[in-house]
Amino acid sequence: MSLLEVEGFVRVSADSSSPMVANISAGSEHMTIDESGIAQGVKAGADPYDYILAALGSCTVITLHMYAKHKNWPLERAEVSLRHERVHADDCERCGEDGAKLNQVTKRLRLYGNLTEEQRNRLKVISSKCPVQKTLVAGITVETVLES
Repeated sequence: MSLLEVEGFVRVSADSSSPMVANISAGSEHMTIDESGIAQGVKAGADPYDYILAALGSCTVITLHMYAKHKNWPLERAEVSLRHERVHADDCERCGEDGAKLNQVTKRLRLYGNLTEEQRNRLKVISSKCPVQKTLVAGITVETVLES
């Protein structure tokens, strides 16, 4: 079993011929992030923040379905629209503070199915308990190791 087949290992590369294009391998999946149009103001494809939002959104809807299934609730479909933005007012006032959170993600949740208001409200609470959201909110340490 190679490292790429082990959970949690992702490999990303970019070559000098296309330095603004990142090739990603995660297990048997392959993805591309193309930021080659940035200089021209063109978004050629998903950017790194889109992938963070996709991870958060997919974790959210999967968590909701797992919870609803466990409770035998009639959740037919869960959708989440996400937006990442810098909080510029805080950016200026708190930029010197350690731990200042200057980024904000807004999640807009839509739940389909014959759910009671109580169930809908509980699912809203559960939506913030997905593992990816908990990781993002708690913060994460990134250690860089230079290999030969």
